[in-house]
Amino acid sequence: MSEASTSHSKPPMSKPQTRDLTQGPIASTLLTFALPILAGNVLQSLNGSVNAVWVGGRLGEAALTATANANNVMFALIGAMFGVSMATNILIAQSMGARNIAQAKRVLGSSATFFGLISLLLALLGWPLSHTLMHWMGTPEASLPLAESYLKVIFLAIPLLFMFTFVTAALRGSGDTRTPFWFLLIVVVLDISLNPLLIFGWGPVPALGIQGSALATLIANGLSFFALLGWLHKHRHPLWIGRRQLGLFKPDWTIVRTLVVKGLPMGVQLMMISMAMIAMISLVNAFGVLTSSAYSAALQLWTYVQMPAMAIGAACSSMAAQNVGAGLWKRVDATARAGMLINVLLTGGLIVLILLLDRHVLGWFLPTGSASLEVARHLNHIAIGSFLFFGVTFVLSGVVRSTGAVLAPMLILGIAMWGIRVPAAKWLQPLLGVDAIWWSFPISSTASVLMILAYYRWGNWRKAHMLPTGTGAAASTPSTSAPFKADADAPALDSDALLERSPACDRVAIPAEVADLPPGPVANQAKTADS
Repeated sequence: MSEASTSHSKPPMSKPQTRDLTQGPIASTLLTFALPILAGNVLQSLNGSVNAVWVGGRLGEAALTATANANNVMFALIGAMFGVSMATNILIAQSMGARNIAQAKRVLGSSATFFGLISLLLALLGWPLSHTLMHWMGTPEASLPLAESYLKVIFLAIPLLFMFTFVTAALRGSGDTRTPFWFLLIVVVLDISLNPLLIFGWGPVPALGIQGSALATLIANGLSFFALLGWLHKHRHPLWIGRRQLGLFKPDWTIVRTLVVKGLPMGVQLMMISMAMIAMISLVNAFGVLTSSAYSAALQLWTYVQMPAMAIGAACSSMAAQNVGAGLWKRVDATARAGMLINVLLTGGLIVLILLLDRHVLGWFLPTGSASLEVARHLNHIAIGSFLFFGVTFVLSGVVRSTGAVLAPMLILGIAMWGIRVPAAKWLQPLLGVDAIWWSFPISSTASVLMILAYYRWGNWRKAHMLPTGTGAAASTPSTSAPFKADADAPALDSDALLERSPACDRVAIPAEVADLPPGPVANQAKTADS
């Protein structure tokens, strides 16, 4: 069969969106590279904000408080699984960087089985514990039944939500960023469309109230997940595991062990953030529904304020990672400087804009005439400036992690969150009252930026490596000369022999376009253990 006829008979393949970040101007390249990450973050947060408008604006403060409490549990679970998904991202990126699709599929198969079983276990355990979890968080009595009913449906959605996130993260690890973005857009459109329909009902569809909002999340992620699988099959994506390769889903325990060991520090970091947020909202809940709904409305705004910093930080991580792999340390430092400058301009500008319009934008998430509005404006004026420091910390942490130095950022975050923020919010209450909670944000953010600046200047992060020596495979340097292609006419591969074909890669820059999640490190088969 000729090349021309083959190209007409096969479905079109999406090209991996790879970029060489070791050349060219740093600031403009960094900003351009961050835009798709920012777009994905905007989509996800827009989805949450629109849902909050329906719940808070139409169902009231108690319902908004219920969803805020329940969603913190969901984010904690996502944080727990984040490290595993990022470890998968790293291993797949290594394999694809070495042009070894067989190994990438083996990693994907083992990871999918492990990830799927864990998500099912979380759903089975979480559903009957929903009331206990909400009561433990100190959810106000007016919101407790609503929060429990909402969280039960969210637990049912966890397997579909986790698997959708896992597959899109794996695709990004392979260099395919376009596909995850479009299917994330489908999730958002479906969720936004289904929320009012399922909350208020229409025609034969019954009004489900707050449970309808959670059910919309389940349906949107489920439909998009199966549509994504169908798209990967139809377009013969290089990572697609066909029916003759189902043996790849049998767990390879070496891979599973690597996922756990290497993903643990990153997962712990996200869990610390989520648990700190739960601790903070528990402190807020003690002041009643009025204060809780004000805090929930402010959280919606803060999500958007963090977006530029998270996008720039993720882009900095990827850019720094490639330059670490190339040994271009001057460009690594220049990337950090450019990232901090861009963060100050973007985040600072957004903070000023929100402060000027805060009465209007906070009113989006609260019922008309709500007494919570002035409380929300007051706490926002105190706390929102802290996100400027957060941005600098996030950028420098991304650069530091690009070498594989993941422990120091985790410790700095732990000290800032649990050694400073939560204690300050609690222990300063006799002096400042509820304002102690709001002042804990700038206090802890200032401390974290000082710690990361000191570590960046004097720490040993430049000597760190991701992988220890002795992995048992020869290293090879990946090339970037050609896109990946899947041969649909090739015979099925022996799944037990796939990994034997594959040398490990030496250095691979990890794409960091995982929406709303911290950036990943460089995978590096080094001659020494992690420093």
